[in-house]
Amino acid sequence: MERRRNRERARAARGLREARRAGLALAAGALVLSGCGTSADGKDAETGKAAPASASAPTGAGAGASAKASVAPLKPGEVRVGGEVGKPYTLTLADLRALPQTSAAVKFTSAKGDQEHTYQGVPLHEVLKTAEPRFDQSKKNGHLRGVVAATGGGDYRAVFAWAEIDPGFAKSQILLAVSEDGVPFDDAAGPRLVVPQDTKGGRYVSELNRLWVGAVDPVVDGAK
Repeated sequence: MERRRNRERARAARGLREARRAGLALAAGALVLSGCGTSADGKDAETGKAAPASASAPTGAGAGASAKASVAPLKPGEVRVGGEVGKPYTLTLADLRALPQTSAAVKFTSAKGDQEHTYQGVPLHEVLKTAEPRFDQSKKNGHLRGVVAATGGGDYRAVFAWAEIDPGFAKSQILLAVSEDGVPFDDAAGPRLVVPQDTKGGRYVSELNRLWVGAVDPVVDGAK
């Protein structure tokens, strides 16, 4: 009889030890899943307050994808200026019209035949200068390594050397035109890039929506 009671007490003790081990395992798993103090809903497990942004912010490639997704889509008539610049920004046709204007009478050939127009707008150099391009100042005339890509409607794109834009080198000024022959562009048409020195209209980018500034060094120096 006594032996049976001893066996029952031993089984009960083992059951208690196993229950304690199971409880500890569950607690450890909860701690790992909570991010060492941060619950699944993003709050601190002890205080109940929202966790710092750094606790849940994506890093690496995930952060880049998240940042790209957060960029607001452009509205008609808006132009985003970015790339290797200190102050990327977005401007509108209304912004361009509020700036000092320059006129350019041009002639060029297009798919529609010979064209002759007078455009009014803002020098492209002034628009890009506001974004503060970051050229390598350790290189002699480092800005001459710069390039500008202009993107318009239908993902149409044309590329320019910085020297074509800089009035210190170029004889004529590339314009962000807001009107053609006295008729203002509406937002659907967007500003138009006008290149007076070109004899063909291929780089007259219509419905302009993006200006990207960079340098050729990563391409040239990284070429095989």
